[in-house]
Amino acid sequence: MKVDILAIGVHPDDVELGCGGTLLAQKQQGSSTAIVDLTQGELGTRGTPALRLQEAEAAGKILGVEKRINLKMADGFFANDRANQLKLIAAIRFFQPDIILGNAKYDRHPDHGRAAKLIYDACFLSGLAKIETEWEGEQQGKWRPRMLLNYIQDRYMKPEIVVDISDYYEQKLAAVQAFSSQFFDPNYDPNSEEEPTYISSPVFLDNLASRAMELGRPMGFTYGEGFTSYRLLGTKNLNSII
Repeated sequence: MKVDILAIGVHPDDVELGCGGTLLAQKQQGSSTAIVDLTQGELGTRGTPALRLQEAEAAGKILGVEKRINLKMADGFFANDRANQLKLIAAIRFFQPDIILGNAKYDRHPDHGRAAKLIYDACFLSGLAKIETEWEGEQQGKWRPRMLLNYIQDRYMKPEIVVDISDYYEQKLAAVQAFSSQFFDPNYDPNSEEEPTYISSPVFLDNLASRAMELGRPMGFTYGEGFTSYRLLGTKNLNSII
């Protein structure tokens, strides 16, 4: 299943928060998109793995992705080891993306930085023909994405590139709020025994908007999403750079 852009997040909702607007913008421009979640977010204070999967499915529909899969690695305890690398390599070879968007290189949640390294390693290893993988019983060929970018999450990082998501911010927010067990929901049962969290406060959504405005402002965008890169980014046309 060939797609143009594959977004990878260690937890369901990472993609929505980090690059949901970019997926929407690229979709509007004709790019095909997909999402891979590495874990089910089973260590989250609120919600359940089954509910998170339902929410992820709903969010994926809002983003218009072609397909979303979950590799069911261990939330909080997954390792960047051979077994998990092979799982992710197989997913990359299945989707054959030209561009991958992955977790922040370092962040408040240690899973994010660990996932970023796993994604980096899997992108490289996926291009080695002697590494054998299969998907649903079929042998796969090598595939290496043309570019890997890492979205910015809780900790601010200076981006190498910013995408204009001004026309898509409200839709991005709807995808985020599809995870109603995780984020502020005015209809949430006040008698629920689940504890409030850092991200369930309405202030968190305010901060999300502020970050998008902060990233977009230098470019003249109302809202932006920023990405870092492991390598220099180039262009064949200076006129295409804002």
